[in-house]
Amino acid sequence: MHMINIACNLCGRDDYHIRFPATMNNPNQLSVDAFRCTNSGYGSHAQIVQCNHCGYVYANPRWPSEALLQAYTSVEDEIYEKERQGRELTFQKHLQAVEKTWGKERRGRILDVGAYIGVFVEVARQRSWDAVGLEPSTWAANAAQARGLPIIQGTLDSPELRGELFDVITMWDVIEHVDDPKGEMQKAYHLLKPGGLLVVHTMDLDSWMARLMGPRWPWLMDMHIHYFSQKTMRLMLEQIGYRVIWSGAQGRYLRLGYVASRVEALTPFWGRLVRRLVYGLKLEAIPIPLNFGDLFTVYARRESA
Repeated sequence: MHMINIACNLCGRDDYHIRFPATMNNPNQLSVDAFRCTNSGYGSHAQIVQCNHCGYVYANPRWPSEALLQAYTSVEDEIYEKERQGRELTFQKHLQAVEKTWGKERRGRILDVGAYIGVFVEVARQRSWDAVGLEPSTWAANAAQARGLPIIQGTLDSPELRGELFDVITMWDVIEHVDDPKGEMQKAYHLLKPGGLLVVHTMDLDSWMARLMGPRWPWLMDMHIHYFSQKTMRLMLEQIGYRVIWSGAQGRYLRLGYVASRVEALTPFWGRLVRRLVYGLKLEAIPIPLNFGDLFTVYARRESA
């Protein structure tokens, strides 16, 4: 599997400098496990570059689009299912913010892109939204469908979406994984009704946490091939035709046991101590809110007909 060179997704130029040298052991070997949402392969990543013209940051070279899609179609992630409680709390908070921004009594029709096992779709349907999910992973789509959730296995090019129009489209921790972020958000633009909302949640490379940690920032990983700041996200959305109405840091809920496992992946010695403490006190199932300021959500409106 040979990696390919790509141009900047924001301005289209091919003029960059290296921001973080590649650290992966075998760049030409694509491991499906590296694409699990709960993968703990922190510190292993392709070469990450920054465009000299617009400042956009991305992995280059990286795997071809066909290989990326095949990896996400094949991926399985049993740990994610075990973290359902934390995901439910996170999405409940996220949905409350969406509803506040939406500002209408009528809930409307919502599409969750990259729905995985359908947690957000389930939470939204419980809140009376007409929610549908879209997910490339065969395993994840089957898991969601087994719970009776309307999940389409596929991408924004799926024929099932032709002629559909949505009030809200969400992309939670998705845009950093896709081959062509601008293209995907453009497809979403054409699936939204005039006045509809696109909600995108991703990592903030310009956050204080990312700047403080530098090359040790945990989100530098194989599966992340695009790294936004709030500035570059706004520029890309405005290029497409959206109007950005809000952008800011937004955290999540995680069980203490899962947090301990993430700490252990980053720093084995201290992680083992944290794990012993958490499990020794039987606190592993308790969900806690975490917000280090390096994850953000942006709300953008499609205004034209």
